[in-house]
Amino acid sequence: MYELAIIGAGWAGFNAAIRARQLGLKTVLIEKGQIGGTCLNRGCIPTKTLIQSAKIYHLTKKAKTFGVEIPQANLNFSQIQSRKDSVVAKLRQGMDYMLKGIDILSGTAEIIDPNTIKAVDKEVKAKNILLACGAKPIELNNIKFDHRKIVSSDDILDLKELPGSLLIIGGGVIGCEFASLFSTFGVKVSVVEKMPQLLPGEDKEAAKKLENIFKKKGISVSTDTDATGLGLDKYDLVLLCIGRVPDLEGLGLDKLGIKMERNRIVTDEYLRTCIPNLYAAGDCTGKIMLAHFAAYQGRIASENIAHPDSLKKADNAVVPNCIFTDPEIASVGLNEEQARAKGYAAGVNKFDFLGSGMAHILDETEGFLKVIFDKNSQDILGGVIIGPRATELIAILTLAVSSRLKVSQIRDTIFAHPSISESIAEVFKP
Repeated sequence: MYELAIIGAGWAGFNAAIRARQLGLKTVLIEKGQIGGTCLNRGCIPTKTLIQSAKIYHLTKKAKTFGVEIPQANLNFSQIQSRKDSVVAKLRQGMDYMLKGIDILSGTAEIIDPNTIKAVDKEVKAKNILLACGAKPIELNNIKFDHRKIVSSDDILDLKELPGSLLIIGGGVIGCEFASLFSTFGVKVSVVEKMPQLLPGEDKEAAKKLENIFKKKGISVSTDTDATGLGLDKYDLVLLCIGRVPDLEGLGLDKLGIKMERNRIVTDEYLRTCIPNLYAAGDCTGKIMLAHFAAYQGRIASENIAHPDSLKKADNAVVPNCIFTDPEIASVGLNEEQARAKGYAAGVNKFDFLGSGMAHILDETEGFLKVIFDKNSQDILGGVIIGPRATELIAILTLAVSSRLKVSQIRDTIFAHPSISESIAEVFKP
């Protein structure tokens, strides 16, 4: 009998398995698809690889700005896709290597009882089970995937050629990243969002800034718009990306009586389901659907399984959110509205990248950095960045919020000049 059986080898399951091995737990990992789950195979890694190609293409076309004359920039989409596949394959090979010493079963899994899983036509016995089965794209009732004209964020990664026009239904993180990417590749892009702004839930000012930048680039943006009334025939391709839902099909959770809420697995603060030896981590819990949060949950789950007498709460709410548009957007902690709703005397400081020497050197001056702090305690509560290197800079603010650093501690830190990172010190100056 195994001490731990993990269903799903995405970022939650993979990190849980590695931590379980370190803790001496005899572990089996069951995956119906490929090691790496959504993040490696259909999400973070392939999309960011494509985005990097788009950045290089964009830089090549504007090379003359830097005094470098390139006669013509030719886009080889087939080669771009080949590089993406190569990067994914290399990383998957690395993950396979890191899982050495852990039993891996390839196939679907069904939980028969709290200690038995039917996997690959055989029964697996385990003292504990961790559900890390991830999530899948959502369809609309009257707009469904046909995987040819109407595609998901999974499908679009495998395009053989670029469409002439692309309608993106859903202006959230995934929709905006693909809008930025395909627009750079020369595709005529239209984005439709049902909510009043792009990136619902994100800082309103940053979202509006991105919308204005999109429009400058020729991307059509329609907010407060219901896609069900649109004529889809006039577009070469339609990307439906309105969110994701836990992928629980075939697991047998209904027979077990696992508590569910809005199609997600309900857990307590220690990641236990209503059945004490069944845990859940990652996107299937429907809390924060981000790979780095899934990895955090996976590690905590394994630690709690290994040490049931000293359970650890999975309660770190300081989770950075990164959006790889052009320009990038990143945020962490509380925004201004949230801070005031929680009773803080919220102060807001803002620094425009037009004031950054390195931003001018890079020719990336669009955007700003905004921080929120408590005027009374001077604790740093959160921040949002739209501009160059935002997804890297957010790590500094994440550490500041997580460690409850004071405004003066960042303001008095010496950052290198010229650099984009010194903008974080600048934003705290009186």
